Amino acid sequence: MGKKKEQIKLFSAGAVIVRKTETGFLYLLLRAYNHWDFPKGVVEKGESPFEAALREIKEETELSELVFPKGYIFIESGPYGAHKKVARYYLAETNQEEINLPVNPELGKPEHEEYRWLAFRDALQLVSNRVETILNWANSNLNE
Repeated sequence: MGKKKEQIKLFSAGAVIVRKTETGFLYLLLRAYNHWDFPKGVVEKGESPFEAALREIKEETELSELVFPKGYIFIESGPYGAHKKVARYYLAETNQEEINLPVNPELGKPEHEEYRWLAFRDALQLVSNRVETILNWANSNLNE
C-alpha cells in the first residue's frame, strides 16, 4: 500500500481585490458552497506568501494584471477551521471586470461556484465574521 501524501494546510495567502468605479470601490468575493471569501490558497514549500497570493489569484480567477496601491501591506486572520489555518491577505486593485473561474485539475471543477463585485455595504451582508474583519481592514486602507 502506497503512502498517502498528507498536506497540512496551516498558512494561506491571497488578496482583497478591488475595482474602482464611478460610484466607489467594488470588492471581488468568491463563493465556495455557502461561504464567501477573497481569493486565497495554501503557501507551498519554497514560496513566499506574496508569491503564493499571486499564484492563487491567477489559479482561481485568472487575474494577473494587479496593482498593489498600498505596497505590500497585509492583514492576517486569526486561526480558523479544523487545522487552525491562518490566512494572509494583501490589498490589490484591478481594472478587469470579467472574472473566469477555471476548472481546478485536481477537483475536476472550479474551486468556486460564483463571483460577485460588490460595494462595501453589500459585501458585508454576505461574509462571515472572519472575512468581515479583513473587509473592514481593506475598506479603511482604501479610504485613508
